[in-house]
Formats: sequence, C-alpha cells, structure tokens
Amino acid sequence: MSWRGCGRCSPRWSREGSTVHETSKTIQLWGRQELAIVERGRGLDIGAGDDPLPWAAVRFDRAHGDAEHLTRHIHEQFDWVYSSHCLEHMDDPRSALREWWSVVRPGGHLIAIVADEDLYEQGYWPSRITDDHKHTFSIRKARSW
Repeated sequence: MSWRGCGRCSPRWSREGSTVHETSKTIQLWGRQELAIVERGRGLDIGAGDDPLPWAAVRFDRAHGDAEHLTRHIHEQFDWVYSSHCLEHMDDPRSALREWWSVVRPGGHLIAIVADEDLYEQGYWPSRITDDHKHTFSIRKARSW
C-alpha cells in the first residue's frame, strides 16, 4: 500500500497507489433529485480536494482549517453543503455535523457521503485501508460490528 494525499479531509491509502475519486463516483449514481439540489443555489464542498463537486461555489479543504470546527472559518450560509468521505475522519462526527448544519440556510440541504463499514472496511477494525478512519457508518443494520 502507498500513501497519497488526495487533498480531502485527510490522506487516503490506496492499494493501487492512486487517488480515490469518491465524488466523481457518487455523481454517476445520482438521479434528478440529487442533481436538482446542487445545480441551483450556492453551495459549499467540504473536503473538495482534487475531486470537487463541480457546482460548489466555495471549496473548503484542510488548508483552510479544521472541518470539524467549520464555523471558525466559514461565516456565511449556503443553500447546500456537501461532503464526501470526510465525516469518518472527524474526532467527533456529531459535533462536525452540527457545525456543517449551522452553515446551511433554512430549507437547505446537507449531503454527507460516508464509507459504509461493510463495503469499505469489510469487517476489519481498525481499518486496513487507512489509519485515519476514526469512525465507521452503516445504514443497513441496527448495530455496527
């Protein structure tokens, strides 16, 4: 395995030695509803790195500050906030989500894409993919392994 800094919330490990483009993969799966959200209004991409959401007006990366304490750095609200594969790197994901929601305008949207523990970690914890995942997520079952 080799380390590659992808510019998102933290470095990523890749078995192939290449950067993982999670946002590009996500957009390919989106339907009209998701596209309608990001194609209008002003948006913020948290952890945009080298694979930003094309419609984002503002991109926030590690060089801009700590995404877990977003409101120390961002002092405005957006129609939508998007983050892909950053939440699992936060020390306190609940606190990070509160911060991220606080910059969403009333009636706006927060889109947070996370790695599913069964698809990404595949039953291994701590992760064998990256040493920076602090949390795992799953929506398909009542309890995490």
